Amino acid sequence: MASDRGRRGAAVRAWLDRMNETWVPPTANDLASPLRFLYWLTRSQGRRIALGAVLGTCWTVGLTVPPWVLSRAVDDGLVARDPSALVGWALLLLAVSVLNALLGIARHRTMTKIRMDASFRSVRATVWHTSRLGASLAKRVSAGEVVTVGIADVYTVAMALTVTGPGVGAVIAYAVVAVVLFTINPLLAAVVLAGVPLLALAVGPFLQRIERTGGEYRVHQGRLTVRLVDVLAGLRVLNGLGGKQFVAERYQDQSQRLVRRGYRVAGPTSWVVALSTGLPALFLAAVVWLSARMAATGAITIGDLVAVYGYVAVLVVPVSFFIEGAVDIARARVAGQRIIDLLNLPVAKRNDGDPTSMGTRPLADPESGVVIRPGALTALVTARPAEAIAVIERLGQVHTDSQAGMEIDEPAREEFRRRLVVADNDAEVFAGTVRDVVAGRIEPDDDRIRTALRVAVAEDIVEALPGGLDATIAAGGSDLSGGQRQRIRLARAVYATPDVLLAVEPTSAVDANTEAAMIDRIREVRRDTTTVITTTSPLVLDRADDVIVLVDGKVSSAGTHADLLRSDPYYRGIVSRAQGDAQ
Repeated sequence: MASDRGRRGAAVRAWLDRMNETWVPPTANDLASPLRFLYWLTRSQGRRIALGAVLGTCWTVGLTVPPWVLSRAVDDGLVARDPSALVGWALLLLAVSVLNALLGIARHRTMTKIRMDASFRSVRATVWHTSRLGASLAKRVSAGEVVTVGIADVYTVAMALTVTGPGVGAVIAYAVVAVVLFTINPLLAAVVLAGVPLLALAVGPFLQRIERTGGEYRVHQGRLTVRLVDVLAGLRVLNGLGGKQFVAERYQDQSQRLVRRGYRVAGPTSWVVALSTGLPALFLAAVVWLSARMAATGAITIGDLVAVYGYVAVLVVPVSFFIEGAVDIARARVAGQRIIDLLNLPVAKRNDGDPTSMGTRPLADPESGVVIRPGALTALVTARPAEAIAVIERLGQVHTDSQAGMEIDEPAREEFRRRLVVADNDAEVFAGTVRDVVAGRIEPDDDRIRTALRVAVAEDIVEALPGGLDATIAAGGSDLSGGQRQRIRLARAVYATPDVLLAVEPTSAVDANTEAAMIDRIREVRRDTTTVITTTSPLVLDRADDVIVLVDGKVSSAGTHADLLRSDPYYRGIVSRAQGDAQ
């Protein structure tokens, strides 16, 4: 069993590698509407879609062959009392049935690949765009919304691509049955041609209601997911405050509200499902009754009656596909809108620039007046931490409207992100080994990882864990203390060896001895490299090359720690309070 899972995993990875070679991000035109997004998913795997349409057509049309073969067996074998003809037609019926079964298997496998490809392309587009948005994503879209988009919406959109196979086959099979019935009796063909569209129109109002109520349900589902993410993130705090029961009851109440909204969606959906089964059955009964009367009057033969019954019974399959496909598209329009809303979030567009010169040019934030000297360790000091964080985010171009930092164009943005790192205490710690967590997206190198851990004074964390660098860290670093998580985050930032490191309070959760060691090692490893730290710690400020003081978000004074202690009473007050808090 393990070997089977390994082979399946290897096959999936190989398929993903092939998809990566053909993956191209969606354009603005592809994101203009949910239907255009569906068209992008269809166009991205055109050959597979064409194969699915061919197999779906062959399979659906193939379902119409057994009724014709059976009618010949009745007329040429049973009615004519010819055993050899009966056996011949029976063997042909068996062969056709086996061929249809093989076509059905191939069609199903192909459609599964189409849905998987669409899912992975949608997920990759989402990951690609969220990585471009960077840290600004958390300020514009909730984590719960991203989770819902990446799981529920992606699956719903992928399911809609089923219409490209059975849906196309259903249309062609419908036309084939109509033509064949016309050769038997024009009246029967007219009934079929008029009846099937009426069946599809009967479910139209329910589809509109599904789309409307589904949109409302999707909005509240995203909000509830946000609540769940927040609860899980703060579960330890809730336990300490004794508020877990209150939050659980509140979540249960909101969950029940979502269930009631789900009933509003399920109502019309159940009607569509019922009609997709019941209406074709009634239609089948009406056509069979009409054809039986024709057979009784001699207008058609007994074999024709059997064939008509088979043809109309086959039509149940295309009609069901029509209705199911319409439901899938209605739901995909709702889910697709949520996906393109995320993908349409604007990314900062900058003008002429060369990120290769980072670290040798000054960083500037016009809004605050902060100018960072290249190659220096600079500390930002303020009585309001949010002001310093805002400067860091603008320098790191976290916001799309930021005019700070360096001017770079869109093609150079990926290089920019490799050369500049914004490290804050809210950065996510993903589950994995110490090696993978510290290395992040960069290829792991054990020697470099140990050096980064040493700079962050995090060697003791690894030594305390069984397995060393192979030890596993839980999602969010929930099995680590606050100080340990902070040092692991710093080690990850140091391991990236950026030309510019912008760190928010990297030593706030450690003791004085550890803090002194951390800042000394940062100075040592990042000598002549631009490093900006927000802090009020005297230990850090004393070791900084430049100290910039912010008042109301603007530069108030700048200099060394010693100079500012003598000349700036405001700065002296901030440092005194910080020193008092530390004691």
